[in-house]
Amino acid sequence: MKSALNDLEIYREAMEVGEEIWSMVTNWDFFAKDTVGKQIVRAADSVAANLAEGYGRFHFKENQKFCYYSRGSAEETQTWLEKAARRNLVERESARSLYDRIETLKKRINAYIHSIGRDASSS
Repeated sequence: MKSALNDLEIYREAMEVGEEIWSMVTNWDFFAKDTVGKQIVRAADSVAANLAEGYGRFHFKENQKFCYYSRGSAEETQTWLEKAARRNLVERESARSLYDRIETLKKRINAYIHSIGRDASSS
């Protein structure tokens, strides 16, 4: 699937993180999937989903609002990732690497939020 949304690097990165987490969780046992797994997948998928919803909104302020939700979901994903590592569901080194990628993504979402307002005010 190709759309203008796919031109957003942060969206593509959020999609990749979501797929990586999905792949990680599919290997867990039922209890882990049913508890931590569902939560981390929902949070990770919500990062890209909120970017997409904001992108599709008419007004830049609405887009920014959904970007804030996206950033919050990224933070939630990091929390669940840390819980997964503490509960030995994922190797600490893998968790740390993914955590750091999400940290970078949050910073890039912040920059995107800033650019949305700047683009609108210069029009």
